[in-house]
Amino acid sequence: MGPANSRTSYPDLSFEQQLMKSSCVCIAGLDEAGRGAWAGPVVAGAVVLPLERADLAQLLSGVRDSKRMTAAQRELWYENIRQACAGVGVGRTTSRELDGKGMIAATRLAMQRALNDLDLLPDHLLIDYVTLPSVHIPQTVLTFGDSRSLSISAASVVAKVTRDRTMIAMEETYPGYGFASHKGYGTPQHRLTLKVLGPCPEHRRSFAPVAAFAFAHTPHLDHQN
Repeated sequence: MGPANSRTSYPDLSFEQQLMKSSCVCIAGLDEAGRGAWAGPVVAGAVVLPLERADLAQLLSGVRDSKRMTAAQRELWYENIRQACAGVGVGRTTSRELDGKGMIAATRLAMQRALNDLDLLPDHLLIDYVTLPSVHIPQTVLTFGDSRSLSISAASVVAKVTRDRTMIAMEETYPGYGFASHKGYGTPQHRLTLKVLGPCPEHRRSFAPVAAFAFAHTPHLDHQN
């Protein structure tokens, strides 16, 4: 199946099964959430599924690319993934780290931290889009991997639910920004609150819309006095 069609279908275990034929026994799927947001962390999930289970595909039959699920579906299947998986890890990169390192480096760092959070040592990684050059584990990078590999799809759900919960909690620390509703993404509501309040410490100042509002709320000296 080609990448162009894979976004319309449910993921399966074909990539994992092919790797198992090559003697891989511990395969971790990795994906991230939050790359496009204006505020908050990039969160990565790493999931090792119990591939020896004959009923695994049926057990996780509703898992797919987290962006194609409702919030309620993600919460439901997040719990099912946690119960069914052989291992799960979560990693985060802060907005300040992202500003300093850039998006690709920040995404890789979050994924490396998710791997470090695993109790298992994978012998192969299935990753959505991104390579991890500093991780010395064989890797397969899949375009639209969160729609093609069940391991990556499960990781995408773990990353998304973890990040959404983080943003909901952030609303208490920074009230008025609407983080609980828009989760830090560039919605009209978020743009309006940025215009009124200016950025908070969780905003990514390397992003042009945030930088513009940060400049607007910075006191400027009048050199004509």
